[in-house]
Amino acid sequence: MDLKKYGPWALVIGGSEGVGAAFARKLAAGGFKLVLMARKPAPLEELAAELRAGGAEVRVLSADLAKSNALEKVRAVTDDVEIGLLVYNAGANNTRGNFVELPAEVTDSVIAINVLGQAAFARHYGALMCERRRGGMILTGSLGGYLGSPTLAAYTGAKAFSRIFTEALWAECAAFNVDVLHLNIGFTATPAMARLGIDISVAEEPANVAQEGLDNIANGPIWIVSTKGNMERVRNLSVADDRAALVRAFAIPPRADMAKHQTLQKERAGGG
Repeated sequence: MDLKKYGPWALVIGGSEGVGAAFARKLAAGGFKLVLMARKPAPLEELAAELRAGGAEVRVLSADLAKSNALEKVRAVTDDVEIGLLVYNAGANNTRGNFVELPAEVTDSVIAINVLGQAAFARHYGALMCERRRGGMILTGSLGGYLGSPTLAAYTGAKAFSRIFTEALWAECAAFNVDVLHLNIGFTATPAMARLGIDISVAEEPANVAQEGLDNIANGPIWIVSTKGNMERVRNLSVADDRAALVRAFAIPPRADMAKHQTLQKERAGGG
């Protein structure tokens, strides 16, 4: 990563564990100063201590992205520094169910984090980058954003927004020398997945995902993580004809079947 273009500070939203923590470690190793934001304070402080021990300057903030004041809270610890890189790595889904049966606060939270929050952070920090004529934003998404999936209506819809939103933002910011990338993530071995009881033994490592994002920030608007099977799935889900059959055939499987599903994807793609 070019510290002159994307530094000196990087803001990692959802930066306490998994892919977010991997981004933080790689950026710290590259000389970036860091602001890490996540909901749970304990993992944040643990990661910050690790990075500070390695010589990095780190600020942390615990806040809930589902709340309307999240950006205001983060600004309180970033307004006095120059954020040259925004990594918005938040939006995991922990509740499945039919949209009309789920409590409104559950689906509203998914939309607030993945749609309203992502847009608000991109607007604020993106405007500053465009004014300076340098910087970059990595907005993480999901293969789930290519297809509506039963019991995940709010999640898949929000991820679809993120992908299309980032494409437009990429085109707008290019004139200002600001890079924007939608990092499309597949099945990844994160603590959040493990807490849901999902077998992550065949999942992609977070460090690999983060590295691909950093390596390809200038190759937007979309980068699909190169896990075997990901590109084939995207191609399958992008077919315009007979979307009804597509939704029935390629819906995201139940959690208990995720590992088996990923193995089949890799085998079809020649990954063994």
